[in-house]
Amino acid sequence: MDRAQLPLSLVEVALGTVLILGVALGFALGTPAPDTQEPQLDAYASDTAALLANDPPRHSGATRLQEIVSSPTAFDRERDALSNRVARILPDNVLFRVETPHGAVGTPTPQGVSTGTATVPTGHGSVQIIVWYA
Repeated sequence: MDRAQLPLSLVEVALGTVLILGVALGFALGTPAPDTQEPQLDAYASDTAALLANDPPRHSGATRLQEIVSSPTAFDRERDALSNRVARILPDNVLFRVETPHGAVGTPTPQGVSTGTATVPTGHGSVQIIVWYA
């Protein structure tokens, strides 16, 4: 009895075609791009926090952040200098808000935008830095 068999080369061609089409379809459809906005904003906030935490004070204290949160008077005195320093650190297309126990500087945080945050503990309270794209 003769049995019908497919030639082996035909089976190889079929499997190769399926494999090539599968790879081509994977490239064509791809995967969705990850949301890179928030990680970048978190990096901006962390870098800003690190720079401010290591800046020397203008008048007294161990660092600029400790000087700012030491008292309401010190915060009022250093408010403009803090705002200018943060504006120089961040790119032009990034807005910011720095919140301390004695007040805040920068633009109020809008609702519904992606933000990056960093918090720095000091001896007189925490300082939170919030950044977002303009």
